[in-house]
Amino acid sequence: MNLNQITIPSLDVEKAATFYKTLGLHLIVNALPRYVRFECPDGDSTLSIHKADELPRGNCISIYFENENIDETVLLLKQKGIIFISEPEDKPWLWREAHLNDLDGNKIIIYHAGNNRKNPPWRVK
Repeated sequence: MNLNQITIPSLDVEKAATFYKTLGLHLIVNALPRYVRFECPDGDSTLSIHKADELPRGNCISIYFENENIDETVLLLKQKGIIFISEPEDKPWLWREAHLNDLDGNKIIIYHAGNNRKNPPWRVK
């Protein structure tokens, strides 16, 4: 199997679409105001957003976008008005991460893990 896409809910798909375009995703399906779909600039993954009348309660969705130049990317996104909850930081699980939220409260982690993404030293053999 291969992960094709993740679909997240939004109260305002048009505003969400603008936000994800600012992050650098490429719009490939535009069915506003109910639905949009993006292609990631690297790889084959896609992200879609659908109109919701209300958002799920409790812990929201976490979306991870890998980027080799995380510090540079965070700086560039800040210059575009994106607000981060945490600066790039090396984590104990050997990833470098910066955290932010989208307009609907979904957690976004921009990170770099390299080989440790799928092959950390503690990987089950």
